[in-house]
Amino acid sequence: MTRQQLGQFIDTLTPALEIQREEVLRARRGHERLVAPGTGAKAKLTAADRILGHALHLRKLATMNLLGQLFGVTAVTICRASQEVRPLLEAHGHRITASTARFRTPAGITTFVASDPT
Repeated sequence: MTRQQLGQFIDTLTPALEIQREEVLRARRGHERLVAPGTGAKAKLTAADRILGHALHLRKLATMNLLGQLFGVTAVTICRASQEVRPLLEAHGHRITASTARFRTPAGITTFVASDPT
């Protein structure tokens, strides 16, 4: 997937992901918002980060722990983000296939990237 394709992919899913997140929060509260959007606790991952993290997880490029390290959150946060994004991918008909590369540490990624001059 090229950067442009990834950007389009994120642009397509971000509005649906934000709507889904607001519906989950509304269900948790049991009523509509009492304050304006943007107040309260901020999400630890942006919508783009959640989509990218789930795509990397589906590609099986890295463990949840490594993805957490890369995004500066815990593996649990990455897992929750994946659970949020999965239904949207299915609803939009996106399929992401697994990769043959597997990484468990940041050093493994660095070595892999350094081995390809492009």
